[in-house]
Amino acid sequence: MKKTENKPNLLLIMTDEMRGDCLGIAGHPDVKTPYLDTLASQGIYFPNAYTACPSCIPARAELLTGLSQRHTGRVGYEDGIPWEYDRTLPGDLTDCGYQTQCVGKMHVHPLRSRMGFQNVVLHDGMLQAYRDTRLPYYENQLVADDYFYWLKNEKGIRADVTDTGIQCNSWVARPWMYDEMSHPTNWVVTQSIDFLRRRDPGKPFFLMTSFVRPHAPYDAPACYFDMYRGKKLRKPVRGDWDDRDYLQENGRIYDSFSGPLDEEMIRGQQEGYYACITHIDHQVGRLLQALEAHGVLDNTVILFASDHGEMLSDHCLNRKSMPYQGSIRIPLFIWGPERLISRRGNVDKRLAELRDIMPTFLGLAGGEKSGLDGLDLLGNGEREYLHGEHYEDPAGRANQFIVTEQDKYIWFPKTGREQYFRLDADPQETQNAIERPDFQERISYLRGCLIRELEGGPEGYSDGRSLHVSQKGRAFLENA
Repeated sequence: MKKTENKPNLLLIMTDEMRGDCLGIAGHPDVKTPYLDTLASQGIYFPNAYTACPSCIPARAELLTGLSQRHTGRVGYEDGIPWEYDRTLPGDLTDCGYQTQCVGKMHVHPLRSRMGFQNVVLHDGMLQAYRDTRLPYYENQLVADDYFYWLKNEKGIRADVTDTGIQCNSWVARPWMYDEMSHPTNWVVTQSIDFLRRRDPGKPFFLMTSFVRPHAPYDAPACYFDMYRGKKLRKPVRGDWDDRDYLQENGRIYDSFSGPLDEEMIRGQQEGYYACITHIDHQVGRLLQALEAHGVLDNTVILFASDHGEMLSDHCLNRKSMPYQGSIRIPLFIWGPERLISRRGNVDKRLAELRDIMPTFLGLAGGEKSGLDGLDLLGNGEREYLHGEHYEDPAGRANQFIVTEQDKYIWFPKTGREQYFRLDADPQETQNAIERPDFQERISYLRGCLIRELEGGPEGYSDGRSLHVSQKGRAFLENA
């Protein structure tokens, strides 16, 4: 056991499906996040933070292991595959002498895997794959998930988050139907505060407070909807490359990847999504007050991040897994006392990614950072680019991308289609500049970066000289 004297407490606050632009400090014109803005403005804010594999399971695998998606072996969303890793962030911190606890979403398999945490108080949100009545009793979410078990005890055996009628990937929105303190967002903070009461005061702690929102269902309490109703909201972004035909074909389907066709439902989605974010923000304020009351705030480092974003009807698209900013850019900042965080009040424009959280926390805890793919964000390391990807079918949505601080190259391996965006001049990706003559040298360079990243991969996408879709690659995608 390593010595724990003077080690800081570590708090990781996670959201699910929160866009990187949905903070006041990020310049969003509508969403209100006063407590998160306070922490970000007093800490180190990373405006170029991304997830390399934008859906829940692969993103959280990177977070918990400090490895790239290629090394976790998870390059898309797959339920039911056991999580078996030699090292994890909570496991290493436990070895460093920390008391480790997660409250809220884990999204691992089996559901009750602790992944190195000494204790998990679980709420994964509604996961259809774990609602099958043919599952073993202990693996059914209504039993294995602590929040759902608690809700039924409080409200009756039939109570569920689905009582609103909203599905967990729907763009439909409406307020929470029960009292506010029974909402999953409040429950996660209540349980986190209870951990502060029950913790061993002789040890530093690592607490992961992990919210399911603003992932759908968009069901914040009514007072948060009221903050956005009747106000002018920024309309979804449109570009010269949008597939408007896809929107017309799918815009009446409640959980489509196109999002809603109806303008009022688009606005309703925005109101519900922003309401969930502000609800989380206020509950973060509640957690901060508890940290101060317990006398630990002045020795606690807080890192805030999300697993991925949400297209929110930008470019006629909904949900995640796509290589665009709404899907891959995430909020990320670090806050802590000045003796621990020397660059307080700074904006750090380096490329950051979820795999960086483990080495950053291990650096603060005095743990071993070697063997990880991530960077210590409190150090000086940096990356030229980030390689990202996601396998998503049907409809040819499998994608590969290279993103830098100023631009992005995208390749769709099922069709060979390419896109190029100058993020410095066009941050909302309204113009696909892949055919611009003045950018061809740069595009060729980024394409070469992707060729090198994919060389020797199981899909057969790269022979080291060019990108191509082999029959092996097609089979790999169809089985992914």
